[in-house]
Amino acid sequence: MAGDGTATTPRYVFDPVHTRVMFSIDHAGFSNAIGTVSGSEGSLHFDPEHWERTQLDVSVPMTKLDMGDSGWTASVFAPRFLNVKRYPQARFVATEVSRTEGKHGRACGRLTLHGVTRPLCMELTLNRIGRYPLPPFRRTVGFSASATLKRSDYGMKSWRSLVGDDVVLRIEAELYRQEDATETSPPIREPAHAEEQP
Repeated sequence: MAGDGTATTPRYVFDPVHTRVMFSIDHAGFSNAIGTVSGSEGSLHFDPEHWERTQLDVSVPMTKLDMGDSGWTASVFAPRFLNVKRYPQARFVATEVSRTEGKHGRACGRLTLHGVTRPLCMELTLNRIGRYPLPPFRRTVGFSASATLKRSDYGMKSWRSLVGDDVVLRIEAELYRQEDATETSPPIREPAHAEEQP
């Protein structure tokens, strides 16, 4: 993981409700098929003044991937593609994080997908860091990230006449500060009809 000094760098954990990975991939040249994955878990050590000290380790449950159609999702789960029974999770561990300009940066690390680990860099945008407006009012940080990978680099080479090789990733992530590593409070969930308070 990137950086050092984690004893003084705030630790955040992913809110699986408000974190989602979206991907798109060419579908026979007719469209770009879109899928999403929810339920990511992991931790982030982050100081907005010292991005180089960042540590990030996140797991993505591929079993929660959704293509918007049960049959299509099942096909993507199958052994000739993601093979989620054998490889139920993807994992990204950052090895270097840098701030490029303003709220923008870059995270490079190792992505493990379909049993293959390869380097991957993501472009980052720090959307906001501050107190969440609803109880329990935890300090929260939100990021957007993007990256592109080739599925063939991760051993997925089936359906070449139907499915493109380039996979475009977009990630929206919210994390809340965990004051104590033993804290097990559930993620923040808005009430069904929440109203803004003055």
